[in-house]
Amino acid sequence: MSPPFFRRRKVSPLSRDQIVRQGRAVRAAQAALGSVEAVRAFLNTHHDALGGRPIDIAVASEAGLKAVEAAIPPTGDAGVPGLVRAAEAPREEIRL
Repeated sequence: MSPPFFRRRKVSPLSRDQIVRQGRAVRAAQAALGSVEAVRAFLNTHHDALGGRPIDIAVASEAGLKAVEAAIPPTGDAGVPGLVRAAEAPREEIRL
């Protein structure tokens, strides 16, 4: 393999405040949506009303986190066909 395959991307570490907001966004989505798949789909898919990926918006600022929390679909479908919240389903822990 050539050297470019061994290069690592530089990833900016999150600040403590950003980590806290990320955790709050994940927990809020998990409480509303239930399944790991629905949480991932909601947080990582572009949301037109928010103007970006909800996880990025939530991490960026406290106002962004509040907007994401308000945008979490109450029905549990996350706007993704086939992802429906099961009321009695056990919750899976999301590990970041």
